[in-house]
Amino acid sequence: MARRRPEIPEAQEALDRFKYEVANELGVPLKKGYNGDLTSYQNGSVGGYMVKKMIQNEQKRMAGMK
Repeated sequence: MARRRPEIPEAQEALDRFKYEVANELGVPLKKGYNGDLTSYQNGSVGGYMVKKMIQNEQKRMAGMK
């Protein structure tokens, strides 16, 4: 499966920074490059938490709280 790229190419760097920030918060030892030693649960928790935080931020923005 091909890796999906953001609609806005400049967003890739920000998404990568966000991914490593979330991994750090969750205690997942994500590193640049190969991460085949991580479990699917660890990888899934990073992606899932990223989505959760993005939804929360957008809800706040839409409600005028940010």
